[in-house]
Amino acid sequence: MNSDPLQGFAPQIPQIFSQQWAQMLALLHPPGKPADAPAADTASPAALRFDMQKLMALQQRYQCELTRLLSHAGAAPEPLEDKRFAADSWRSHPGAALMAQVYLLNSRTLLGLADALEADEKTRRRVRFAVEQWSAAFAPSNMLAFNPEAQRKLLDSQGASLAKGISNLLRDMQQGHVSMTDESLFEVGRNMATTEGAVVFENDFFQLIEYKPLTEQVFERPLLLVPPCINKYYILDLQPENSLIRHAVAQGQRSFVISWRNPDTGLQQATWDDYIEQAVITAIGEVREIAGSGQINTLGFCVGGTMLASALAVLAARGEAPVASATLLTTLLDFSDTGILDIFIDEPSVKFREWQMGQGGLLKGQELASTFSFLRPNELVWNYVVGNYLQGETPPPFDLLYWNSDATNLPGPFYAWYLRNMYLENKLVKPGALTVCGQALDLSQIDMPVYIYGSREDHIVPADAAYASTQYLSGPLRFVLGASGHIAGVINPPAKKRRSHWIREDGALPASLAEWVAGATEHAGSWWHDWSQWLAAQGGAQVAAPQGYGREPIEPAPGRYVRQKADANR
Repeated sequence: MNSDPLQGFAPQIPQIFSQQWAQMLALLHPPGKPADAPAADTASPAALRFDMQKLMALQQRYQCELTRLLSHAGAAPEPLEDKRFAADSWRSHPGAALMAQVYLLNSRTLLGLADALEADEKTRRRVRFAVEQWSAAFAPSNMLAFNPEAQRKLLDSQGASLAKGISNLLRDMQQGHVSMTDESLFEVGRNMATTEGAVVFENDFFQLIEYKPLTEQVFERPLLLVPPCINKYYILDLQPENSLIRHAVAQGQRSFVISWRNPDTGLQQATWDDYIEQAVITAIGEVREIAGSGQINTLGFCVGGTMLASALAVLAARGEAPVASATLLTTLLDFSDTGILDIFIDEPSVKFREWQMGQGGLLKGQELASTFSFLRPNELVWNYVVGNYLQGETPPPFDLLYWNSDATNLPGPFYAWYLRNMYLENKLVKPGALTVCGQALDLSQIDMPVYIYGSREDHIVPADAAYASTQYLSGPLRFVLGASGHIAGVINPPAKKRRSHWIREDGALPASLAEWVAGATEHAGSWWHDWSQWLAAQGGAQVAAPQGYGREPIEPAPGRYVRQKADANR
C-alpha cells in the first residue's frame, strides 16, 4: 500500500507547490527512511472500518443531494457561500456552477467518511486533515480549464493574465515559496522594523536591540521581549501603527528585544539548553547590566514564552530572582492540548526527527513555514495559486504576510528535543521531569506577577491551552482572552478599534477556560491598554529617560541578524 495517499497527485501541480506540499507531508508522515533509520511499526495497515449507521445515512444524504442538484441543473444556479466560487462568472456559467456544487457535495461527503471512521480520535483527525488537503487541492477553482473567472480574465486580457501568471510562477519557483503579498514593497529597516534603536550586544545566538525612549521619563525596570525563534522578531515591530514594541516604548517602557540569528551550519548542533543559557538567560543579564536595574520585566511570545518560562524556572532553581514579572502571549506550557499540530506528533515521527537531525543539522525554515500554511490551505496556499498563477494577479501589500514568508531555520538538536520533551511527553509541567541547564524544572517556583494572554480562535496555541498556564505558576496571575487567532489576536493595536477582549474583574482563575469565561466580561477593542496598565504597575518608579544607549551601539536597529535569509533552495 502506498504510504503517501497524495503522492499520485503531486505531479499534476506546479513544482513550487509540489515542493511545499511534500514538506508539509514530511512532517505529517516522514518519507521513506534509509536502512539505518529507527524502525517504526511496519505491520500492514488494518482495513478501514466505518460506523455502518453513519455510512448509510451519509450515502442516503449524498444520493438525495446529488439527485436534487442534477434535477435543477438547467435552472438558475444557486448562490454559493464559498468564496472560491463567489465571482459572478461562476453563476453565469451553469456548467461551472453545477461543477462547483458537486465538488462541494463530494467534499462534505469525504469529510463525513472521515468522521464515520471507527478509530481513535487522533487517527480520525489525521484522516480528516489528509481529506481536507486533498479536497482543497482538487477544487475546480484551482484549474484553468474549470475556472470561468480565470478564463474570463484570460480572454479580456488577450492572454496577458496567463503570461503574467507564468512569470509569477517562475519567480516563486526561484524564491522557494508562494508569494502571499507583493514582497517588493517591503524591506526590513526601511518600512518594517523601523522603531528607532541600536544593537547593544550580540553573540552567536542573538542580537540585543535597545530602543530609543519616546518619553521624557521611563520606568526604572526595563522590559525584555523574547520573540519566537522560529520566526523573525519584527512580528512585534511590523510598522509604526501596529508595532507592539513601539507601543511599549511610547508607554514609557525602556524596551529591549532579542533578534534571533537565522541559524546556518555554524549553529546546526545547538540545543535547547544552549538557547536558554546563551540567549534568554544571557539577555536577561545583559539588560540588567545595561539598565543598571536589579530586576527587569519580561515578555515571551509563542515559543519565546515557552523558552522564557524555561529560563525563569532554571533561574528559580538556582535561587536567582533577576526578573520581576513575565508576560506570556499565546504560549504553551502545558502541551496536553496542542490543537491541530497534534496530528504531526507521535513516537515514530519524533524518533525519525531525532535520527535525522537530533545530533546535528538544520530544519529548513521553508519546511516549517509551508506546514503552517497548509493548516489553512484555502486561505494561505490555493488562494494565492489561483490569484498569482491562473489570474496573473499581484497579491495586495500586507506586512504580516511578508513577515510570514520571511522564514527562519532551526537547529536540528533544538527542534528534536523540543518535539519529544514538550509536544510528545509534556514534561515541562511535571515537576522535576525535565532538566535544563543542569537544573530540574518546577514551574511552581516561578513566583512573580504573570500576565497570560490567549486568543480565542488560535489554532496553534488553543485558548484552553494558553489558559492552562494559570494552573502551574505561582504569584499573582492575570489572564486575558482576546478575539481572533494566533497572530491577529496579538497584533491588535488600540487605534484600529477592532476585536474584543475578555477580563474577569474578580481575578478568579478556575480550573477550566469555560468556567473562567462564564464569569468574564467582554470589552471592545484591543487588550493592549489593559496590559500597559498592568505592566506599569510592575515597572517601579519613573526616572529620567536615558539620553543615549546603555552601551556603545554595535550597529543601528534592526541589525544584521534579522536580515539573514533562510535559503530554501540550499
